[in-house]
Amino acid sequence: MNKQKYNGLDDLLTRNKQAGDFFESLPSYVQDMIRQRKENITSVDVLNRYAENLVQGDK
Repeated sequence: MNKQKYNGLDDLLTRNKQAGDFFESLPSYVQDMIRQRKENITSVDVLNRYAENLVQGDK
């Protein structure tokens, strides 16, 4: 588990290449929904949970 804290989504994506690659691999609608809450995305774990919850909602 990655415990590094970031100052929102933009900071995370700028400073963490793996997180950026993961984010770019998500469907555009998931990216858009995550961007709406970008200030809450303060870690890789939070990003992963948000994405997982959004994608699971589609199943």
